[in-house]
Amino acid sequence: MRTAALFMLAGALLVGCPKEEEAPSKSQGDESPAPTQEEATKVTPEEGQAPAQYTVELNTTKGAIVIDVRRDWAPHGADRFYELVQNGYFTDVAFFRVISGFMAQVGISGDPALNAQWREKRIPDDAVKASNTRGTVTFATSGPNSRTTQFFFNFGDNSRLDGMGFAPFGKVKDMAPVDALYDGYGEGAPGGRGPAQGTLQSQGNAYLRESFPKLDYIKSAKIIE
Repeated sequence: MRTAALFMLAGALLVGCPKEEEAPSKSQGDESPAPTQEEATKVTPEEGQAPAQYTVELNTTKGAIVIDVRRDWAPHGADRFYELVQNGYFTDVAFFRVISGFMAQVGISGDPALNAQWREKRIPDDAVKASNTRGTVTFATSGPNSRTTQFFFNFGDNSRLDGMGFAPFGKVKDMAPVDALYDGYGEGAPGGRGPAQGTLQSQGNAYLRESFPKLDYIKSAKIIE
């Protein structure tokens, strides 16, 4: 059994599957050392607080994915997601890591310049108040206070992630479009055949469209209520 500290790639047992999958995590190789709680607060600029509850519609290549966000579940996560949507960050952004029965990860921009702009805008951790059950939406992390733009959808009961500090901030209304996302590439490189996060960060969608043409994308995102 593979084990690792949270700041590494923690193992999360797939429900109903005989092997383990790596927890949703940002690539270690292209990240700066994780800041302390105080440093993370300083890194993130002052932003407007998100509403207590709001709904986001992701226009994707598999149809509309609608997410109900609850700030009481994860205030820092809900605020960051609101900021990203309002700033148009989720435009032509790939679901680059889709693991059947486990989760679908998204949130690295197809524009390398935009990745460079956001990678230092970390947010502090949230306490885990909701469980990583089917349909919940959660930010990925590479260690304490390191969340930026990547998040994932839980396909099943991934409550094992709760103890690793993964704090859901919302839930999908209808999982049909999420279930339909292309999962043929599986785990990312170097351990699997899927996209390497570091290469995606530096080369953007040009890399994906050449090497992984079947991936699905968020085409745009908006606040609908």
